Amino acid sequence: MVSLSPLSFACPKCGSTDVIYSCSPSCCFNHVCSQCYATFEPETTRVGEYTGDLAPIPEVDTTGPTAPCARCGEYRLFAAGSDCIPAGQVLCVSCRALLTLELVEVAGN
Repeated sequence: MVSLSPLSFACPKCGSTDVIYSCSPSCCFNHVCSQCYATFEPETTRVGEYTGDLAPIPEVDTTGPTAPCARCGEYRLFAAGSDCIPAGQVLCVSCRALLTLELVEVAGN
């Protein structure tokens, strides 16, 4: 069984993990660093599919980091803790896609 935790990533400019999601999925996935005010968007690439059991899906802070699934477009992505999922991959609990995540559209100081 895979355990799930909310996404977390560091600002590509200053390395701070104090990052907030500043928009809504119907618009964009713009994130802002609370330390240096850089903006950026996470982008995913599908690399596989998870077919095993899932632990209960945790509640997520809607202002916390998120990204769109490259397969289904949903934003119900989680970091997955399991021996069968390589480090650095995230899981979409809507369609069970395994994804890699990259930060793009980086702007700011």
